[in-house]
Amino acid sequence: MCFQRIRDMREDADLTQEQVAALLGIRQNVYSRYERGFQTIPLEHLIRLADHYQVSIDYLLGRTQNKEIR
Repeated sequence: MCFQRIRDMREDADLTQEQVAALLGIRQNVYSRYERGFQTIPLEHLIRLADHYQVSIDYLLGRTQNKEIR
């Protein structure tokens, strides 16, 4: 599964992979594998990304077009 939306959110926020990786406490190459779908994203990282971008996890996963958190 490719996580295009986490890449889009990162780019929209003008962040580098290194910056997001630091936010998650991981190496840049691990985060890169998340974006490309080569590694599954742990739930704790999805939660942290959703909180950071202020969107729902479903939005990050591409399950909805609605960014709002309910």
